[in-house]
Amino acid sequence: MIKRLHLKISGQVQGVSFRFYAQQEAQELNLTGFIRNLNDSSVEIVAEGEEENLKKFLAWSKKGPELANIERVEFNWDKATGEFSNFEIK
Repeated sequence: MIKRLHLKISGQVQGVSFRFYAQQEAQELNLTGFIRNLNDSSVEIVAEGEEENLKKFLAWSKKGPELANIERVEFNWDKATGEFSNFEIK
């Protein structure tokens, strides 16, 4: 089942290539959507794809790349809209 996952990840997630590694992970899991830095030093991710792959992506997001220090992951599930054709860094 195709779903949408919306995440906000706080901690040391900017300046550690988090967006780059998240994009790689999303592409490997065949997800579409985007990731972007927010002004409060967190990152926002909107991803769509198979629910099982989104769960894997959520698990990855809770640890992130090696240099990241994840303090908090807020997320919610929604219906997919199909508006994305790839996963991009904004």
